[in-house]
Amino acid sequence: MTATVPTDAAPEAGQPAARPTFGGLLLAAFGVIFADIGTSPLYAVRQAFAGPHALAADRLHVLGVMSLVFWALLFVVTLKYVVVMMRADNRGEGGSLALQALVGQAARGQAGLLAALGSLGILAAALFYGDSMITPAISVLSAVEGLRFASPPLAPYVLPVTLAVLVLLFFVQRHGTATIEAMFGPVMLVWFVVLAVLGVRNIAAAPEVLRAISPYHAVMLLARDTRGGFLSLGAVVLVVTGCEVLYAGIGRFGRLPIRLGWYTLVLPALVLNYFGQGALLLVHPRAAAHPFFGMAPAWAIGPLAGLAVLAAVVASQAVISGTFSMTRQAIQLGYLPRMEIRHTSKKEIGAIYIPFVNWVLMLAAVGLVLGFDTSLDLASAYGVAVTGSMLISSTMLALVMTLLWGWRGRRTTLLVALFLLVDAAFFFANLAKIPYGGWFALAVGVVVYLLLTSWKMGRALLMEKLRQEAMPVADFLDALSDRVARVPGTAIFLTGTQEGVPLALLHNLKHNKVIHERVVILTVIMAEMPFIPAEQRLQVVPIAADFHRLVLRYGFMEDTNIPRALAQARTDELGFFYEPMSISYFLSRETLVPGSHPGMALWREGLFAWMSRSAANAMDFFHLPVNRVVELGSQVEI
Repeated sequence: MTATVPTDAAPEAGQPAARPTFGGLLLAAFGVIFADIGTSPLYAVRQAFAGPHALAADRLHVLGVMSLVFWALLFVVTLKYVVVMMRADNRGEGGSLALQALVGQAARGQAGLLAALGSLGILAAALFYGDSMITPAISVLSAVEGLRFASPPLAPYVLPVTLAVLVLLFFVQRHGTATIEAMFGPVMLVWFVVLAVLGVRNIAAAPEVLRAISPYHAVMLLARDTRGGFLSLGAVVLVVTGCEVLYAGIGRFGRLPIRLGWYTLVLPALVLNYFGQGALLLVHPRAAAHPFFGMAPAWAIGPLAGLAVLAAVVASQAVISGTFSMTRQAIQLGYLPRMEIRHTSKKEIGAIYIPFVNWVLMLAAVGLVLGFDTSLDLASAYGVAVTGSMLISSTMLALVMTLLWGWRGRRTTLLVALFLLVDAAFFFANLAKIPYGGWFALAVGVVVYLLLTSWKMGRALLMEKLRQEAMPVADFLDALSDRVARVPGTAIFLTGTQEGVPLALLHNLKHNKVIHERVVILTVIMAEMPFIPAEQRLQVVPIAADFHRLVLRYGFMEDTNIPRALAQARTDELGFFYEPMSISYFLSRETLVPGSHPGMALWREGLFAWMSRSAANAMDFFHLPVNRVVELGSQVEI
């Protein structure tokens, strides 16, 4: 995780990129927001009727599953996410970390509740990483499998083509995807139209499938085949995978384009296509082997497979970009060590590339394809982590609704109870997938959760240790002798605490026997909000003549560029004249030594020490000029 200088200048920190027209936002949303949920028809219905808990493709089960699918789209995606959850934005930003920050506001002053909810929010973020590994693999593999339906002799080439597409997809990330992202919206627009056309074509052959709109058929399925109906929820939930992206995307696209796109095209296209697959199964039960491609006439399977591959690539790209964004937020909020973050666009602040995350995702996706071999088997690994995240988000949303928004009464209680009941049903139904591959996403979630919490806990212990051992500034100033040489220029000492004297300042004085004529102790604080207003960015506390403490605040969506922030501040705000060539930045690199102090298990201390050694250099993370940085090391026992 060694950092390098970013390949491109980032846009101004704290200033979101200028938005395109409403039509441009709507078209782009099809390629970013709806791509993941839009590729679910490739494998969701197939999993219900050909997976490890396959149902008979008879009238009871087909209509029952179609009814569950319809009401899942209506209740989970439309009501929960599009109507209610998209109201829960943190200053215009959505996503699990934004929701966690809102819950923190709602539970302010309740330490026990805050700690529990904080753990839930971290767990939801950890589970996201497991899904982000599976999504590219299952999307691309299920699309490429269309080759064997177009031409059976091509079956041996399914795995090689899938692996080639995945490797190419991850390799282009380093160059940025701005040029090809312009095509994502049109590709998905065509995809949704094709989904709708295929659905209408097959519904016309068996219009009886439209009876599934009535919840009666879902109830009858669960009543007459309770075990099969309950286990079918493990497949039905696949139709709502990707709905978290709708909530996370409100910061970039806004509520109106997302809602309009969902109501006018995406929801109708998905319902028509799922019902079309159901109609096909009513007429041809043996089509359960792959009902999606079975809906198309023989001559159209080849072009449909090609379009499906393009749609799968778009969905995978959306998930990869979302993982980069989630990782940056986790770094900014102190849950992960610094990593190399490259900006791939001068126009959009969210266009980033994180090499370490990219290669981990690629290795995981390739390994999943090789390990599971078919999308049918891979779908068995999908859903456990998704439903866990959904259950956690419903819990946090319930607290936001009641504590922050002040919603009270029976209607709110009923709505919250329904959200939790539906998500719990999906979650427990998916537990049956654990022996068939669901263990993978859970294992990834557990590992990432341990990494996130160990880093957060370790940083807290380290900061407390440094705070306790730091020399008070007043004592330091009193101990300064007139014989200490004062050299020209400004020295900025970076420290993670807002108290005491940084170790780098003490070591510089001890070894070099000098002190600069202007000394600035600088602390960077990450706030639990996406952007910090310019007037709140900087805080200066004069300590003595030519001796200042400076605090810079950033939001979790912002680029931490210290020189730019100083250059944009006025002299009267800084307390000194900003002259880049007269400034030296002093960093302290702590070498951590695991000890037997209380507060953290020894194995976690070792893990934290390893993560600290692997962290990217602070010089690159804060965009400090290479020729103006001095790094001084020290050992700290935790």
